Amino acid sequence: MTWKHPSSPVTKKFKVQRSAAKVMATVFWDAKGVILLDILPQGQCINAVQYCSNLDRLIDAICRKRPGLLRRGVVLQYNNATPHSAKLTQQWLQRYCWKILPHPAHSLDLSPSDFHLFGPLERHLGGMAFETECDLYSLLSCWKKCTDLHGYYVEN
Repeated sequence: MTWKHPSSPVTKKFKVQRSAAKVMATVFWDAKGVILLDILPQGQCINAVQYCSNLDRLIDAICRKRPGLLRRGVVLQYNNATPHSAKLTQQWLQRYCWKILPHPAHSLDLSPSDFHLFGPLERHLGGMAFETECDLYSLLSCWKKCTDLHGYYVEN
């Protein structure tokens, strides 16, 4: 409610636009490209149980795509989000002897994903709008084909 004088001009109301629906994606990647991508349904957030499930799937993906990686040892770098630091996740990491590269608190600008993943992804998707989840998943299938072919051209 606004207080105004009777002779004040009528306030213009702007047309409200529907905000973009967001989905949560978990991406595991290395210098050679994406190893595993998991997208949650719209409105869902990841928790430790889902994250550990992704880590189990990551082992399968590594065995298929980068078998030598498991022999050399895995070092993960991620931020200090709750699913990453949860007791369940820490137990999973200890069981498989995976190491964590420490990430300083409040230092989001030090994440390699900001430079090597989100930047190129934003440049590629800049201005695109997806009306439905189906549209988003069709993009993902094209993205998967492209990453499987190491960036070579893919027809829709």
